[in-house]
Amino acid sequence: MSDSHPPPAGDCTVVIFGATGDLARRKLLPALANLAGRRALPDRFVVVGVGRTPMTDEAYRENVARSLGKFGAGPVDPALWAWLEPRLFYAFETLETLASYESLSDRLDALDGASAGRAGRLFYLATPPDAMADIVLRMSAVGLLNEAPGSWRRVVFEKPFGHDLASALALDRQLAADLAETQIYRIDHYLGKETVQNLMALRFGNGIFEPVWNRRYIDHVQITVAETVGIEDRGGYYDRSGALRDMVQNHLFQLLALTAMEPPISFSADAVRDERVKVLHAIHPFTDASVRSDVVRGQYGPGAWKGTPVPGYRSEAKVLPGSTTETYVALRLSIDNWRFAGVPFYLRTGKRLPARVSEIAIRFNRPPLQLFRQIGVEAVEPNLLLVRIQPNEGISLQFQAKVPGAQVRLGTVTMAFNYADYFASAPETGYETLLYDCMTGDQTLFHRADMVAAGWRAVAPILDVVGAKPDELLHEYPAGSWGPAAADALLARDGRVWRRPEP
Repeated sequence: MSDSHPPPAGDCTVVIFGATGDLARRKLLPALANLAGRRALPDRFVVVGVGRTPMTDEAYRENVARSLGKFGAGPVDPALWAWLEPRLFYAFETLETLASYESLSDRLDALDGASAGRAGRLFYLATPPDAMADIVLRMSAVGLLNEAPGSWRRVVFEKPFGHDLASALALDRQLAADLAETQIYRIDHYLGKETVQNLMALRFGNGIFEPVWNRRYIDHVQITVAETVGIEDRGGYYDRSGALRDMVQNHLFQLLALTAMEPPISFSADAVRDERVKVLHAIHPFTDASVRSDVVRGQYGPGAWKGTPVPGYRSEAKVLPGSTTETYVALRLSIDNWRFAGVPFYLRTGKRLPARVSEIAIRFNRPPLQLFRQIGVEAVEPNLLLVRIQPNEGISLQFQAKVPGAQVRLGTVTMAFNYADYFASAPETGYETLLYDCMTGDQTLFHRADMVAAGWRAVAPILDVVGAKPDELLHEYPAGSWGPAAADALLARDGRVWRRPEP
C-alpha cells in the first residue's frame, strides 16, 4: 500500500481457515500486523484462527508471535503486539460436520458481543482447493454467510480456482448457490504488488507512454516470472498441477492483461476488470498445430545453484518417478485486437532458474538505419521499457546516446526509477493491499468469474494436447539454467532472443 496511513477499514472479524498452515504464518498474519502498524485496521477488529489442531487462545497467540518474529519484516513492536494480541482467538474445529460450523458461528457471535450480526466478517480459505466448496456449503447451511442490514460477509479463495475450464465453471456454479459475486474474492497475490498496480499509473497517467503503447511502435513483449527454488515441500500438490496451471492461466495472464488492456472508463472495480477480461478473450485461440509450435514445456533435471548440487524434479519428495509434470512453460501468443494485432507476446515461467525475478519487458521497434549507416553503424539497439515486479521493484528505460568523443558512436544508457529510492515504504508480504481491499469491499484487484473462465479457456487446447501425449512437448533442462533450448528456439525462429535478467 503506497499510503502508510490509509483510512481504517470498518469493524470486522477476519476468520482464517487453515490458521496454522504456511500461508497464514508466512503471509496473512504478518500482513495483518503490517496493516495494524499503519493504523489501517479498526479498533473493533478480531482475528479468529480456525484449525484442526487442538489449541487454546493463549497457545495460538504464542504461535502467532513466533510467526511474526520469524516471517515479519523485523522485530515485533511491543506497542503493536499489545494492540494485536488480545484481538487474536482460536477455534478448534474439524470442519467435517454441521455441528462444527454451528460451534464456530456461536463463537463468532460471542466475540461480536453487542455488535453481533452487524460487524463485517471476512472468511479466508487458506485450505486445499478441493475443500473450498464444502466449506462454503456448510457455512451457508448454518447461516454464516447471511448478510444482515448494515453487515457484510465475504469469502477469499486462494488459487488454483479449478483444475481446468470444466472444474472452474462447476465450482462457480456451486459457489453461486450460496454467495453473490460481490461476496467472492478470488485472490492473486501478484496483483497486490506495487509495481503491478503501477502499470496502470505508468500507462494512463503519463502522456509520453500511452501514444506509443501499440503495434505501430512495439516490436514484442516478454513477460518473465522466474524462481530459483524447486518445488520445496509441495510435491504432492505440484505434481498434480504443474507450471501451466499453477502460474500461466492466473499470474502470467493477469500481467498480460494489465499490459495490453485498454484505458478503463474509471477506476471502479468492474470498469477495470471489464478491460482486463477483454484481453483474455482476445488471445488468439491455440490449435493442435500452434500448441506444438508455440508452446514449450520443461522439467528441471539435476543441476546446481550457486555451486551447490540440486536434484532433478523426479527425485523430489512426493513426485512420481516417471512424472511428466512441467516445471517450466514458455509460450508465444498474440492478441487479436486493434492495439496489438501482429505484436507477439512471449511468456515464460519456471522453477530452478538462475534468478528470482518477475518482469515485463516492452521492446520497441528499431529506428531506420539510413542515417546511421553513413557513419558505420550497422545496428541500432531498440529501446526497452522494463517493469520490474520483483525483486527491487521499479521501472527503467533504455535508449541510445552518443558516446563522448570525436566520432559519432552510439551507446545504450538507462534511466531507472526504483521504488526504494523515491518512496519510503515499509517491507510488505504482498497481501497487505489485498486484505485491506477485502475489508473495504474493493474488488478491483481480484479475479471475476468470467476472468477465471477466460484464462482456463485460453489454455484448454494446451491441456488437451498434453493430456493426450504428456511427453510430446516436455524438454529437460539442467537446474540452474534458463530453461530448455527449445524455449530459445521459440524466439530464435522469429529473430529474437530472451532477456537474461540480472539476479
